[in-house]
Amino acid sequence: MNVVVVESPAKAKTINKYLGQDYHVLASYGHVRDLPAKDGSVRPDEDFSMSWQVDERGEKRLSEIADAVKNSKHLYLATDPDREGEAISWHIVDELRRRNVLEGVGVERVVFNEITKKAIVEAFKHPRSLNQELIDAYMARRALDYLVGFTLSPVLWRKLPGSRSAGRVQSVALRLISEREAEIEVFKPREYWSIDVNLTNAEGSPFTARLTHLAGEKLDKFGLPDEATAKAAARKLEAAARCSVASVERKQTKRNPYPPFTTSTLQQEASRKLGFGATRTMRVAQKLYEGIDLGGETVGLITYMRTDGVTMAQEALDGTRSLISADYGDPYLPSAPRQYKSKQKNAQEAHEAIRPTDLFRRPKDMGAYLDDDGRRLYELIWNRTVASQMASAELDQVAVDIDVDSGVAQLRATGSIVTFDGFLTLYQESRDDKGSDGDGEADKPGDRRLPKLNEGDAVDRKDVLPEQHFTQPPPRYTEASLVKKMEELGIGRPSTYASILQVLQDRNYVRLEKRRFTPEDRGRLVVAFLSSFFERYVQYNFTAEMEEKLDDISGGRIDWRLVLRDFWSAFSTAIEGASGLSITQVIDALDEDLGPHFFPSDPEDPSKNPRACPSCKEGRLGLRLGRNGGFIGCSNYPDCRFTRPLAVPGDEDETDGVDLSNPKLLGEDPQSNLPITMRKGPFGIYLQVGEPDGDTKPKRASLPKGLSPAEVDLPKALALLALPRDVGPHPEDGKVITAGIGRYGPYVKHGSTYRSLTEGDDVLTIGLNRAVTLIAEAPKRGAAGRPLGDHPDDGKPVTQGKGRFGPYVKHLKLYASVPSDIDPETITLEQALPLLAAQAEKKAQKAGKKPAAKKKTAKKKAAKKKPAAKKKAAKKPAKKAAKKPAAKKKKAVAPTAAD
Repeated sequence: MNVVVVESPAKAKTINKYLGQDYHVLASYGHVRDLPAKDGSVRPDEDFSMSWQVDERGEKRLSEIADAVKNSKHLYLATDPDREGEAISWHIVDELRRRNVLEGVGVERVVFNEITKKAIVEAFKHPRSLNQELIDAYMARRALDYLVGFTLSPVLWRKLPGSRSAGRVQSVALRLISEREAEIEVFKPREYWSIDVNLTNAEGSPFTARLTHLAGEKLDKFGLPDEATAKAAARKLEAAARCSVASVERKQTKRNPYPPFTTSTLQQEASRKLGFGATRTMRVAQKLYEGIDLGGETVGLITYMRTDGVTMAQEALDGTRSLISADYGDPYLPSAPRQYKSKQKNAQEAHEAIRPTDLFRRPKDMGAYLDDDGRRLYELIWNRTVASQMASAELDQVAVDIDVDSGVAQLRATGSIVTFDGFLTLYQESRDDKGSDGDGEADKPGDRRLPKLNEGDAVDRKDVLPEQHFTQPPPRYTEASLVKKMEELGIGRPSTYASILQVLQDRNYVRLEKRRFTPEDRGRLVVAFLSSFFERYVQYNFTAEMEEKLDDISGGRIDWRLVLRDFWSAFSTAIEGASGLSITQVIDALDEDLGPHFFPSDPEDPSKNPRACPSCKEGRLGLRLGRNGGFIGCSNYPDCRFTRPLAVPGDEDETDGVDLSNPKLLGEDPQSNLPITMRKGPFGIYLQVGEPDGDTKPKRASLPKGLSPAEVDLPKALALLALPRDVGPHPEDGKVITAGIGRYGPYVKHGSTYRSLTEGDDVLTIGLNRAVTLIAEAPKRGAAGRPLGDHPDDGKPVTQGKGRFGPYVKHLKLYASVPSDIDPETITLEQALPLLAAQAEKKAQKAGKKPAAKKKTAKKKAAKKKPAAKKKAAKKPAKKAAKKPAAKKKKAVAPTAAD
C-alpha cells in the first residue's frame, strides 16, 4: 500500500479515485504544527533554533497518517506546489521521523498544478525529494513574522493602549491606507474650466471639439482657471466668423490582450467586475481548484490559484487555440501562440497562470454544476484565458484640428473606430478609479465617431459650452487597487494578499465602506507610533527587500540564518530603545503626527484655533492615552475634565452635524420635571433624564441605528425613554408582543422569542401585523440548518446554522463556531469537518480531566471517614496533589502571535 498526503479532504477524495486501490490518500487539513504562541519559540541566542508544537487537530491527522504509514512501502507528499505546501510536507516528515514510523518507508514529494487524472498520473511518474531551499525560506519567513509579532506587539501594547498587534507586512499595508487618507485630508481642490463647441460639417453632421489653443498659446489643464477667463474665451468663440478644418490626422493602432490571471490580477478583476473581496475570491477559487462533481466525476476546473506566473503549458496553449479557431474563426487566431513574461521582479515559484484545466469545459456548460459565485469566477477565468490567446483589436483613430478665425483659437476633435474587435469580442479589463466613483469598466473604444472631414472644409459653429471642474483628491484604496499597489512595491506574496487585508479588518484598524478602505483612528495611531519609533520597519523598500531575500533563500542564493542574523541585530536594538520611551514622548510624537487630522483648521475661519478647549476656553486640546486607548483631552486637567473620543470635529460621523461636545438639552420630562439631554459617550449617542444622584443612576436610552440625532426632538426622546412598549396581543395565544432596544439593537419579543427589526422597521411605530410576521420568521430552536453533506465517519448530516452566538456548523449534538475568516453562507463540508474535529477534541480533553478531578474529591472524602491514624498516612499524596496546580499557575499565558 502507498500512502499519499494532501492538504484538503476534497482533494484527497478526488485523487484517490484517480490513483486506484493501491493508494490510500489522507488529508492533513493544512499545517499539522506551528510555533507555540509563547516567548521562546524562536531563540536568536541559539542561532534561531525553533520549537514546534502539534495542536489538537494536527495530532489527530498525524496519528492517522502514522497508522497508515506503518503498513506501507511509500509515503508520497502531495501538498500544494508552493513554499507553504513544501513546509507542510516537511513538518509531516519531521514529525513522523520523531515518532520512528518511517523506517523502511520511501518518502517522496509529488507536485502538480491541476487536479485532473492526466496531471496526477504524470506527477506520480516523476516524484522528487523535498526542496530544502523552499523549506529554509519558509523557516525564515515564519521566524521573521514570529520575532516581529512577539517583540514589537508587546511594546505596542505597553506604549499605545488599545492597540492590537503589529506585523511585518500588515503594518506596511496599514501605512499605505493611512497615508492615502492623510493625502485626502490635506488636499485642496483647484478650479479649472473647459470649453466644448458643438459643430457641424458641410453635410450637417454634428460633432464636438474642445478648445486647445487661445491667441496662439496652448492651454494646459489650468489654462482657464476661473469663470471670468472661461467666459471671456467663450465670447471670442461666439463672435468667430469662420471655422475650418486645419488638419486631419489618421492612424491605425492595435490593442493587445492581457495575460492570463495571476493571483493578484484575479483578485483585482474579481473585485472590479464581480464585487468579490480578496478572501472571497480565494475561497471560491480554492473550490474550483480542488474539484467539482461533474455528474459523478470530481474534476478540478482550474489550475493552482496561488501564483505570480503568466505562462501556460504547451498543452493548454494548443487547446486554447483549437477552441478559438472552432468558436470564433481563424481571423481571431494569431499566427503563433502568445508568450507572456511576468513583470514582477522576483516571481516566487515557476507556476503556470490561473487557467481552466480544460478550455472546452465552457462556462455555459459548467453553470449547472456550480453555485453562483463559482459560475461567475469560472467564467471570468475562462474568458481571460481564451482572450489572452486571441488576435489583437484594430482601431482607426482620427484627430481633427479646427482653426477659428485664422488663429484666434484652435479646437480639437478626436474619435476612434474599431475596425476589428479581436479579443475585445470576449474580454475587456476593468480599471480602478474611473471618474468620481472609482470602479468601472474601462472606456470602450469605438464609441466616438467623427463625420467626414477634410483639410480646408468649412464647419459651422453651434453652441459654445463652458464647464467648471475641480481637481479631485486621490481615491481611497479598493481591495483591487491596494493589492495592485502592494504587488508593485513588492510587499507580500500571492498567498498572503487576502490574509493581510482580512487581518487589518479583524484588528479594527481599517473598515471597508462602499468597497474602499478607510483607516480607523486606532489604525492611524499604530502607524504614527511605528513611523515615529520603528520607521525602518514600515518603510516600503525595507519590506520589499526582505521579500527579495526570502526569494533568494528559496533560490539557494543565500543562507536563511544569515538573513535572520542581520535582521535581528538591528531590530532588537530598536526594541530596546523603544522600551525606554516615556508616555510623554509617545504622546508628543503622536500629537505632532496626527494633529492636522484631529484638529483641522476651519476653512471658513482660518484664524479660529482648532485646539481651543470648548469647555474652559483656556486649555489646549491634545491627544491623550488612557487605559482603553486614545482620546482628546484638555491641557488644564484636572481643573478641566473635558474629553471627547478620537474623532474629527465636523466629520461625517454619527452626530450628523449636531454638536454633542456638551450635553444638548431637549426639554423637560413632564413626569419628573428633570431635564432630558442628548449626549455622546464611548458607546454611541444616548438620551439621559437628569443627572446621577448619589448611587442612583439616571434613566438612559440609546439611539437606534439609523436614527439621526438631528431628527430627535422631545416627543421622540420621551418615546425612546419609555421603551419597551406594548405592541399588542399575539393573535394565536394572546400573549403581548413588546418592542424595545437591547444590546443588539431594536427588537420585538413574544414570550421567550426575540426578533431583531430589519431595515425600514421603526421600534417606535411598528404595528402588530408586522411584529407578528417578524416573530413568525424567527428561526425555531432546534430547526434544521442548511445541509452541507454527510460526515465521512458515520454518514450523518452536517448542517450550518445561526444561533445566539453567531454562525455555526453542527454534526449530531456537536456544535462548532464558524470563524470570521470563513463566510458561513458559502462554507463547505470540507471546511466544516476540521472545525468539528477541533471542537470534538476540545470536548474530549475537558471530559478527560473531569473524572480525575472527581477521583481526587472522592479520595478526600474517604480520608475524612478514616480513623485519625490512617489520616496521617493519607496526607502525603494530598500535599503532592496540591503542589501540581501551583506549578501550573506559574506558567504565563503568552500573547497570540501577530500576523
